Amino acid sequence: MRFIEDFKRWRLARKGMSSGKKRRVQNDDAVIAALNRSPWVRAALYLAFCVTAAVMVMRGLGGGEEGRRAVDGAMYAFFLSISAMTVIELNHPRVVERNGRVLLMMLGLLGQLLLVEVVGWVVQANRLPFAVALLLTPFVVGPMIHAVLLGGPAGVFSAVYASLLGTLLMDDDHKALFLCVSLISGLVASLTLRKVRRRVQLLRAGLYSGLSALLLALVFGVIDLRTVGVGATATDWQLLGLAVGSALGVGIGTALLVSGLLPVIESTFHLTTDISWLEQSDLNHKLLRRMQLEAPGTFHHSLVVASLAEAAAEAVGANAAMCRVCAYFHDVGKLNKPEYFIENLQEGRENPHSALTPTMSSLIIIAHVKDGVDLALKHRLNPRVIDVIREHHGDSLVSYFYRRAQELKRGEMEKIEKRLENPEDLPRIDEKNFRYPGPRPRSKESGIISLADAIESASRSLKKPTPAKIRALVDDLVQARVSDGQLDQCELTIRDLTLVKEVFSKTLRSMLHSRIDYPKDESKKSDLESRHGRKEAIREGIKEPVKPAEEAAGT
Repeated sequence: MRFIEDFKRWRLARKGMSSGKKRRVQNDDAVIAALNRSPWVRAALYLAFCVTAAVMVMRGLGGGEEGRRAVDGAMYAFFLSISAMTVIELNHPRVVERNGRVLLMMLGLLGQLLLVEVVGWVVQANRLPFAVALLLTPFVVGPMIHAVLLGGPAGVFSAVYASLLGTLLMDDDHKALFLCVSLISGLVASLTLRKVRRRVQLLRAGLYSGLSALLLALVFGVIDLRTVGVGATATDWQLLGLAVGSALGVGIGTALLVSGLLPVIESTFHLTTDISWLEQSDLNHKLLRRMQLEAPGTFHHSLVVASLAEAAAEAVGANAAMCRVCAYFHDVGKLNKPEYFIENLQEGRENPHSALTPTMSSLIIIAHVKDGVDLALKHRLNPRVIDVIREHHGDSLVSYFYRRAQELKRGEMEKIEKRLENPEDLPRIDEKNFRYPGPRPRSKESGIISLADAIESASRSLKKPTPAKIRALVDDLVQARVSDGQLDQCELTIRDLTLVKEVFSKTLRSMLHSRIDYPKDESKKSDLESRHGRKEAIREGIKEPVKPAEEAAGT
């Protein structure tokens, strides 16, 4: 099919009816999207995970050499994995939304199990004491990755089931101790990483998990401080230093490893962390720099929309960092024709729409969405940013030019009634020509930015804004969007919309507040006016009249 389309475009270009170029489009493979959401694919992943976990536990316990113990461990691992997949399916809707995220959860658990096995082999080969072996185990690799990429609940789930599966590889004497240390360390890391916006938080989480493992080792007597008291040998001090260094070193090393893996995992599984969103919010981006120079009004509008959207997202639990970045770029398509948008029209310049028909004006206005997608794809912006560019107007009506077209049509109808025009020359007004192409907002963040964009634009027309006027404006615009069905496909509830309206009203009140009218000093004003008049007289060559002596003396 693609070959046929390219051939048709080539033939049109040969006839001079096409430039031969194809507009950039977002790469949305329908087959991959279907597989990513298929319940059958997810069921196959569940089965593969259960079998793989059972095989790994069996091999870790020695395979055929241990006999019955290895088989029992494999059975425990299989049914434990079934319970884990059931918990994911029932309690983690964000994860099961896409099969790629389910695969990430499984790979994290299996990777954690593999690390436990590798550490066990290293300990056996070097005959290290149990205290060092316990603290050398990286308990929090999986929980940290899942907490950062999929949220705190996913990190807690990973901490629980990674600990349970890892316990199956331990000796009977050490199972309870391993479970306790692994579980507490994983929970500490997951709770520390509930909202990650800086990479230093990863180091803090790794340090806290290492300290918690060390503390538990002291509490359970794995490290006996009495051996380093009076009469302690160099070996005792060396063992203590090795244990402390292992706990802290593994914690910090795990954090550094996760920090390095995050960009690769984000790219592979199409996920974006708050860390990446904050990195993308740099206003020195090439497109934003162009906007500052070529479309300053649009740039200022985008900054205000970003502030409104970020505050509203915080209130309803949406991704505030994503809202800020997407708001920066949502109108980037206006760079192609900035002078056709009122916020960029310089004072004293004629409005270019005055010389255009309403239909042509609406086409130019609507085109900024497709132009924005084209620029975003060219500069390889985040796919979520591209989604917001496409969705922030939904399929709403360009009402100003639609009403203007209807007014012109009514004028033509009057001429026809007076038999001054031919009815066949009457232009046909189709509402579809005045609507954006869509789609409508499909996420909380996209819906919030759509509302913030409309409200910020409308707030510019308020004269002498008061809290009542601002609140009425926000209520009317949100209600209009709801009535038009623009928010039907996003996840914003009625309660969310109530919070969003309150935040918008509060933020706009702080932005549009009136300043104090400072009183003027009349004496200084008259003195300045007299000086100004004297200077003007001297500049014009007019001499001041000479006053009589009596007047000069004040008599």
